[in-house]
Amino acid sequence: MASKQKLVVIGNGMAGARVVEEVLARGGADQFEITMFGEEPYGNYNRILLSDVLNGSHQAEDIFLNPLAWYADNGIKLHAGVKVSKILRHAQQVEAEGGITESYDRLIIATGSLPFIPPMDGLKLPDGTDKPGVFVFRNLDDCRKITAYAMGKKRGVVIGGGLLGLEAARGLQNFSLDVHVIQRGSAIMGQQLDGPAAAILKTTLEGLGIVVHTNRDTRAIRGHDHVTGLEFKDGTRLGCDLVVIAAGIKANSGLALRAGLAVERGIVVDNRLCTDDPRIFAVGECVQHRGQVYGLVAPLWEQAKVLAAHLTDSDTDAAYHGTKVATKLKVMGVEVASMGITEPTEEGDEVVQFTEAKKGTYKKLIIRNGRLVGGILLGDIRKAPYLSQAFERNTPVPDERLSLLFDIGAPSEAASVESMPVDMQVCNCNGVTKGAIIGCVKQGKRSSKSVMEATRAGMGCGACKTLVSQVIEWACGGATDEDPSANFYVPGVPLTKPELIEAIRALGLKSVSSVFAALAGGKEDPGSKPGLASLLITLWADEYVDERDARFINDRVHANIQKDGTFSVIPQMPGGVTSAAELRRIADVADKYHVPLMKLTGGQRIDLIGVKREDLPNVWRDLEMPSGFAYGKRYRTCKSCVGTDFCRFGLGNSIGLAQQIEARFQGLDAPGKLKLATAGCPRNCSEALVKDVGAVAVEGGKWEIYVGGAAGAHVRKGDLLCTVDSHEAVLKFSGRFLQYYRENGRYLERTYAFVPRVGIDKIRAVVVEDSEGIAERLDQAMQRSVEAYRDPWLEAITPATANQFSALLPIVQ
Repeated sequence: MASKQKLVVIGNGMAGARVVEEVLARGGADQFEITMFGEEPYGNYNRILLSDVLNGSHQAEDIFLNPLAWYADNGIKLHAGVKVSKILRHAQQVEAEGGITESYDRLIIATGSLPFIPPMDGLKLPDGTDKPGVFVFRNLDDCRKITAYAMGKKRGVVIGGGLLGLEAARGLQNFSLDVHVIQRGSAIMGQQLDGPAAAILKTTLEGLGIVVHTNRDTRAIRGHDHVTGLEFKDGTRLGCDLVVIAAGIKANSGLALRAGLAVERGIVVDNRLCTDDPRIFAVGECVQHRGQVYGLVAPLWEQAKVLAAHLTDSDTDAAYHGTKVATKLKVMGVEVASMGITEPTEEGDEVVQFTEAKKGTYKKLIIRNGRLVGGILLGDIRKAPYLSQAFERNTPVPDERLSLLFDIGAPSEAASVESMPVDMQVCNCNGVTKGAIIGCVKQGKRSSKSVMEATRAGMGCGACKTLVSQVIEWACGGATDEDPSANFYVPGVPLTKPELIEAIRALGLKSVSSVFAALAGGKEDPGSKPGLASLLITLWADEYVDERDARFINDRVHANIQKDGTFSVIPQMPGGVTSAAELRRIADVADKYHVPLMKLTGGQRIDLIGVKREDLPNVWRDLEMPSGFAYGKRYRTCKSCVGTDFCRFGLGNSIGLAQQIEARFQGLDAPGKLKLATAGCPRNCSEALVKDVGAVAVEGGKWEIYVGGAAGAHVRKGDLLCTVDSHEAVLKFSGRFLQYYRENGRYLERTYAFVPRVGIDKIRAVVVEDSEGIAERLDQAMQRSVEAYRDPWLEAITPATANQFSALLPIVQ
């Protein structure tokens, strides 16, 4: 038997490990003794999920693709945590730290990329060491360093508004920091988006609490012995405690350059991924092919297949011709799809465009000679699979251009999936094709979760999960197995809401952390925290243990954050009634704190917009009014008409009832926000018929109670729950309905979805007729929540945390 050749791979990242996987899949274990070098002391992991590690939604062990045991199981010699220092081409050897030397017959360079550090002063201390508080964001160790430093800090800044920078910003939010992104150019994500799309995404991100500064070129990082701020070339400054530099990448080609290989922007390779030395190959982000350097993962998978085919002689005709980059990704939960060019470049290029900025939706296609050459989808990417096929396969697009953006005559989802080539990638992050998913289904895995776990499809950025599910459903003939996790109340705890409530009560779990410890194996999921906090407040009222990292920023500071990082303050005005004294105080506060905008709300209150975070406690003190709770998932307000005192049509005292409702339900947590109203007659001037709960006065001194109404993005007339004859009865049955909704509604499910899902007949039977014998318990639970009420604006006197109202340091001249 012929002896095996020696295959050495420099780089144990996603590129190097993927080539080895492809080699093994083609029988390469019988052809090669495989040795790998990796600078990090770990196995191969999914770098796309580093931001999830930073924000706490994944643990480091969750993102490993090939743990250390995998190398031993496959007979691979791995030098983990060892850096290669030299390639000796004539001796066909590599030298590494610690005096390690390995010979090769074939060598693969997969050294990836390095972070690009823009020129600026203040990166180092006077002795040349790194300044504390300055980080890059490329690997697991970076995540750990940032995590250790960020604890207790107030503000973090990310330099770089590309995909990597925004992901870093997302991660920093986990530490309750005020997060700012600094972009040198005029638009974020300039590689994937045009100007209008970038502007919409910027607005969306600012709504999530990220402050984005464009056209800011950093001159220096300030601070003598640690970071204290940034200084920009226009002379302005921004205070901060922590800086993450994520301004782009460059090919890590220094090792190849020192070895005398052809290097330009990256290591120059041909269509076989071979360098100008026939025994040395290169793959991944360190490579330049036909003048192009790729910084995305999809080209890597294509390169890995071609290179493995040549190394194993399984397909000597295999060739890499470059990648038409079509990406689907999520940026802080916002779905984005981008392909090809972002602006027309030739005469005759046709542009098809749709914008709905208020909803964060933007769609733009560039068509040349009937073929798709570029596209951007932001917010709504349902057409991305169809468009990606047309782009990557260069197929003609329909003459009816609107069908490219909307479901007007275009192929249905099932038809689109059926027409997809078997070798088309469904998941770009992990290189999973339609054929791989079909094969997995044929092996008996028939739920989305089982297929995703087996193939890694959808386990990267998550933007392809819908398409993956569609392919699975098509492969199963429409009859997929139900995924139990679809019914979990929150994704981080494997229980339905009734099961979760039972366990919480049985174990006496009164804090979010205790729920994770007892019911999720100690693994905390940041995305599950707000839902759990809401449920625990519902169940325990004043016994709930408040952990501030479990709440959104609005709940932590009791005000609504605005796009510029300031806040909206709305004091309580029960039933829309105020006084001259209150109006004078509001006006004085607006003048004193330079409030830029005052607006009347749809809930009959006054909104002071643009209040600085550090001013919130003093604003509340000076107002001498309770919180109006115009934030969070809770009771907001009770709108009222004039009622009987002045209106000649009034049949009931709607103002008095609204004030009673406000006093009873103020601050009440719920699965979704609650808007109530009272109408003094069926003319419905206060829109009570389209509120979560509405009380309408009718003839005979009676009140009709309506539930499940909506008049926002969804319009629905409420269902009649019952007719009663007193204010007390309105409060009783409204409260009983709200408690039933609090205990049985899904997190973020508004009443307009809850009522039709459960059914008004069922709700009426439970709430009014007491068919399940729980009415008294519901009443008692509501009363307990009412008694636990405490105006959160009292924290103006005693803050809950040291940094709760820390100043958002402005950019100053």
